[in-house]
Amino acid sequence: MSTLDQSSSASALGGGLAGALKALAAEASVLVQALLSPNKIISEVEEMRALQTRANRIEASDPERAAVLRWHASRIGLR
Repeated sequence: MSTLDQSSSASALGGGLAGALKALAAEASVLVQALLSPNKIISEVEEMRALQTRANRIEASDPERAAVLRWHASRIGLR
């Protein structure tokens, strides 16, 4: 392996480690925010459940609308 290959491999490894540490810090931040505001989590879960229930009720008559409601329910936790 040439010196150039070694340095580029080390650089990629370092970038991967930095990226992994940033992701870990972001996850820890989200966890702390969730622990500090449990009512927000509860309201999001209730909203998702209501959308899912509504989607289940209209599935037979309007499957496209039911799919849209499920999609919206899946996006709530990502806000």
